[in-house]
Amino acid sequence: MNVETKNTLFAEGKIDVPGLFPHLEASLEQPVHFEMDFGLRELPTAPGLILIRGARQLGKSTWIESTLKSSLQELGPGSCYYLNGDYIKSEYELYNSINDIHYLYSGSAPLKRLFIDEVTAVKNWESALKKAYDEGVTRKTLIVTTGSQAIDLRRGAERLPGRKGKLDRTTYRFLPISYSEFSKHCRTHFGNETLEAYQLCGGSPIAANELIQRKKIPPYIIELTRDWILGECSRQGRSPSLLTFLLQDLHRKAQTPVSLTKLAKESGAANNTVLQGYIDLCKDLLSVASCHNVDLQTLRPIPRKPAKLHFINLLTALVFDPDAPSSLEEFLSQDSQTKSKWLEWTVASHLWRQSALENELDPEALMFWKSDQNEIDFITDNRFIEVRLTPPSPIELAWFKKAHPKRNLEVIHRGNIENFLCCS
Repeated sequence: MNVETKNTLFAEGKIDVPGLFPHLEASLEQPVHFEMDFGLRELPTAPGLILIRGARQLGKSTWIESTLKSSLQELGPGSCYYLNGDYIKSEYELYNSINDIHYLYSGSAPLKRLFIDEVTAVKNWESALKKAYDEGVTRKTLIVTTGSQAIDLRRGAERLPGRKGKLDRTTYRFLPISYSEFSKHCRTHFGNETLEAYQLCGGSPIAANELIQRKKIPPYIIELTRDWILGECSRQGRSPSLLTFLLQDLHRKAQTPVSLTKLAKESGAANNTVLQGYIDLCKDLLSVASCHNVDLQTLRPIPRKPAKLHFINLLTALVFDPDAPSSLEEFLSQDSQTKSKWLEWTVASHLWRQSALENELDPEALMFWKSDQNEIDFITDNRFIEVRLTPPSPIELAWFKKAHPKRNLEVIHRGNIENFLCCS
């Protein structure tokens, strides 16, 4: 069903026509339907612009259809309309489409909303939104946009000063399913292996349902995710092969601080600045976080010291895993060192998720501490967290109490991580 037909039905208040919300309808046919929580619990009633960016395969299109349908149910015919950037060829066509919809709103509608899915598929999309706002077309409309081309959406937001309304918050990261949500719906399917199932599907609703039905992550999930990441890399004029090497190297260097100089030399990058561009790309794609060594007294990063690079999108970690496990059986058969790195990435992903929900300025920047003898894996909000596959002996961590008698060290391991993920 094309967009014009959909908007005609929305104007008439006909929202139960089959095929009108294809992603939502498909999701409701799956074994499990997840609630997506990324900080936008309900839409504001004021006009403005909301920008939502996130990875592929996380359910953005399903969410936007669900929210559009509930908005129409609440506000009535002619109150909400829809555009899809994947089918709009230029910024001029986007502007014209927005202008055309402006005249479709019902005079009796209490609020006006426009939902634009994958807006970043339109080159210079922000120019169309800027023009529509400056000409008064959208000043009384709430525009909700999603995008997977994360860099364009971030930079586009920066190019729209003063044109996003007076909303308390205008930018959001679309997050993977939380572990607590996954466990609530999937424990009956995976039992004591629920954590490993979550790590394998990476918090992706599509991958989770495929794992339930097929007992493995199918190749098309892997290909779609890989194509999205490498496609973004090519769009930025960077080398997909160098990015692939870097992401695979994160598996080999997991849990180990590494300098930019060493990474640049091993990857073949021209210099540290070039390599930093690839790391920033991964952060923009909400796939990797930089974990910086900090001064333990001031809790400020020390830029000159080697940093860790953690996967925070676990599906990305799976896609670029050189061993490429696809079934739960294969995932569970990995050695202890591999299981340990996945545990640390799971904690990193959870801490990143909390920071993103709280709208912190740079949630893709985490912190750790390391001296010549000892290390603390994560430091956040004065919390000190050590991650181990199995519980350490009291002797192993006795140094911490001696050095920091007024501070507590949380030890996260396979036996208690589920409580940490669900309750912290």
